[in-house]
Amino acid sequence: MINKALLLFSFIFTLICLPAIAQKQSIKGIVTDNKGNGLEGVSVKVMPNNATTTTSKNGSFTITANANDLISFSYVGFESKSVKYTSGNLNITLTPTTTDLQDVILVGSRGLGRVKTESPVPVDVIKLTEVGLNTARMDLTSTLNYVAPSFNYNKQSGADGADHIDIGTLRGLGPDQTLVLINGKRRHSTAFVGLFGTRGRAGSGVDLNGFPMSAVDRIEILRDGASAQYGSDAIAGVMNIVLRKNTGEWNISTGLAGYYDKKFNTYQFRKNNDYLSDAPIDGITKSLSANRGFNVGKKGGFINVSIDLLDQGKTFRQAASSDIANADGLPTNTWRQGFGDGSMKSIGAMFNMEVPLGDDIKFYAFGSMNNKNSDAYAYTRNWSDNWYAKKNRFPVNSDGRLIFVPSIMFTSGSGDTSYNPHIQTQIQDLSLVTGFSKTSKNGWDWDFSNAIGNNNFHYFGEGTFNASNIGNVSQTHFDDGGFNFLQNTTNLDLSKQFGKVNHGGVKVSYGAEMRFEQYSIFRGEIASYKAYTNNFGLEQAPGSQGFPGFSPDDKVTANRIVTGLYTDLEYTPTEAFLLTGAVRAENYSDFGSVATFKTSARLKVTDNFNLRGSFSTGYRAPSLQQKYFSNTLTSFSGGNLVQSRIANNDDPLTKLAGIPSLKQETSINSSIGFSWKPAKGLTVTVDGYSIQMKDRVVLSGLFNASDESLPTALTDKLNSLGVATAQFFSNAVNTTNTGVDIVIDYQKKLSSNEKIKFLFTGNIQHIAIDKINIPTALSSNKFATDPYYTDRAKFYTNEMPSTFFSTREIYFLKASAPESKFSLTADYTKNKISIGARVTYFGNVALTGFGDPDYDGIYPMVPVDNPSTAKNTTNFNDGTYVPELFNYKGKFTTDIYANLQVNKKISWIVGADNLFNVHPDFAVNSQAKWYAGDNETGGPWDGVQMGYNGLRIFSKLVFKF
Repeated sequence: MINKALLLFSFIFTLICLPAIAQKQSIKGIVTDNKGNGLEGVSVKVMPNNATTTTSKNGSFTITANANDLISFSYVGFESKSVKYTSGNLNITLTPTTTDLQDVILVGSRGLGRVKTESPVPVDVIKLTEVGLNTARMDLTSTLNYVAPSFNYNKQSGADGADHIDIGTLRGLGPDQTLVLINGKRRHSTAFVGLFGTRGRAGSGVDLNGFPMSAVDRIEILRDGASAQYGSDAIAGVMNIVLRKNTGEWNISTGLAGYYDKKFNTYQFRKNNDYLSDAPIDGITKSLSANRGFNVGKKGGFINVSIDLLDQGKTFRQAASSDIANADGLPTNTWRQGFGDGSMKSIGAMFNMEVPLGDDIKFYAFGSMNNKNSDAYAYTRNWSDNWYAKKNRFPVNSDGRLIFVPSIMFTSGSGDTSYNPHIQTQIQDLSLVTGFSKTSKNGWDWDFSNAIGNNNFHYFGEGTFNASNIGNVSQTHFDDGGFNFLQNTTNLDLSKQFGKVNHGGVKVSYGAEMRFEQYSIFRGEIASYKAYTNNFGLEQAPGSQGFPGFSPDDKVTANRIVTGLYTDLEYTPTEAFLLTGAVRAENYSDFGSVATFKTSARLKVTDNFNLRGSFSTGYRAPSLQQKYFSNTLTSFSGGNLVQSRIANNDDPLTKLAGIPSLKQETSINSSIGFSWKPAKGLTVTVDGYSIQMKDRVVLSGLFNASDESLPTALTDKLNSLGVATAQFFSNAVNTTNTGVDIVIDYQKKLSSNEKIKFLFTGNIQHIAIDKINIPTALSSNKFATDPYYTDRAKFYTNEMPSTFFSTREIYFLKASAPESKFSLTADYTKNKISIGARVTYFGNVALTGFGDPDYDGIYPMVPVDNPSTAKNTTNFNDGTYVPELFNYKGKFTTDIYANLQVNKKISWIVGADNLFNVHPDFAVNSQAKWYAGDNETGGPWDGVQMGYNGLRIFSKLVFKF
């Protein structure tokens, strides 16, 4: 009886507990695409209990559910699927909504992502795993220069800090007018501010080489104003760098590259002893990168770690060492014996991690560290007392006789005694982002994060002297000081989808941001800037030659707080129509408040043709670097090495010159274009744009202490400081940038083991100067009007050029991007071999030299070599002067590569960039070749975008295991 009762009780208890037992059932499965590949990161959700998880790298997942529960699977770029669970393992196949996963973008939308061609604004998606390996370029900035249509970058020489850091720009604007994100979070800028060259002049952008390239999965470049969406710096666009998430596999790459320039490598002229040189193949670059991901926990967590090492050698370039009758028609360059790229060694590491914490909440973090040590040659110091070199740059005895230091000085082929100071830098970059994200039960997605970044830029002088320290040659290395920039950004973002997407639904997003920024300049050691006194009547130059150190007068620490609120709406009344709007309000503790807005729309005219357009306003407060940078440095002006003061906005010099306080830049952006898929595998996008900017912050021209038309108080102050010229940051110009971007992408699979790809990218652009905002105090300057400029180069109306923003500065600004840039890439793959080629066209760029200092006019003019044959003479003086205008005509460069998959784990890549050793035209008017090198770099070329180093060969080994 008892046994029967126990049996009945057990049966009833089992019936009661069955639902609970079923509820605790663990379900396993794998999610794949239609090719059988596991999909990582698929969202898996159980209804009605809202349990969620994501798939791991191979597509596997584990979750608990009851029988008959509905389980949904969703992933960007694939059709969502829901199934009713019955029993056993659950294997799911998702169908892609696009044939190319790299077309799915995250930037530009607060949603889960969107197919690139269905975005209301143009976005480039660049997969570094595809474009980064098949080139000799081993850094991110130079790689993007050849694959993104309106991204511009030029390597510089003789430009102090700009030799040591590579800053890129979008659509011809400044580097600090593009916002850079990593995984959607704001990246801090470098502490450096550009002072020379073309692109980057007067700006301070993000160093894209400040973290390992091997950590990057892809880069999304939003080519449209987005200040209202992402923050005030996004006038030209936004670059979102998406980090790798892969686990369970090592990815290791080693590379070796070098320039083989048989035309202009100075090694070929070494017997003349006119120039510094290295070897027949110079600029040798060695690289090693490694990436590995590890699973964390059993819910799809991961940590991905990358490390990059790079060792890059110097390059040395000049026209043939000879007199004016040589084949190139240029004189021997005695003021830049070491013209070329500097050397650099760097090590960088980065991690990216996500850890699900349960209850649909996720912790994420990523961060980087990077350390660079670089070395570049400054201008040559020559002992001969001619127009381009002065004896006061050399160490001397009390009687003024040269102290010859054999380890640093040498006798050149011209018979002169020379030395070439080194400018060295140590750059440290650190960043860390942490955050939590969650989807609440009522459908709100929220994200809370904090990002901190720090960039430290430290100068050193090597192989140089403080000439004012009479008789002292014991110190040849100097700590010149430097600058530092710290940024901390805290964000809270909320979003929710109301209604159904494509059926009248609205995606609503809100957010708040608080940003703290701090900029500081730290002084160098005393000997790096001091002007030593003497009783010998000698006037030797003070400070470390090459780059004088920062003095106590330069030392500064400044900070500000920026707070912002935004709201963002995406309305999809139908599948064919998308309308967006965003409003952002920001407050700067040092500039006040501002509001910006943006609207954009996309209309699906047909299944394969979309119209799109946008309109927005933008705002950018001057950076702390622009407000507070100051230094007395060596400048090349009118053919002379002179001491030049760059004064910050609060400097008494700035006030004496009548330069007003800096204020914000504003913009109006508009774009219109289309995306078209006329055939399978073929995509065409064309987008026109206009960016009107007011009060752009730029660097003024050089104000000369000998200019009697300047305020007497200003020239007296300059003379008392012992400097010949001064420059200032100012809201000098209004500009309009217009252009068209074209991208044509074609991919076709010819057979199961054979495919081809073609990619054409192009940009045609124009930069117009609408107005120059000359301060009233400088309107009577002797260079306030320029008949030559007025008659022959009408770039703007309303104002006349002056020293404040001279013709040279106008040309520098307009050379921020070439008039056109086109690139055609073709790849063919069969079995284990891939071959490819890229032809890139860099359009015309025009710059000017400093001109003859005896010519009384602001437009740079130089005397012709042979007046009797001059074809481009002017009406000035005796008719023997011509404009010192450098026309860098459009040129094609060709890159090729071959990729052999040796086995499943090893690939070998060989190739050449700039196969036909193409160089820019010389920085010279062909009728006045005696003035060659009279430019910003002091070399045969300016730092134009195509570069001047010539043919570069490379080999790489790639390991995956």
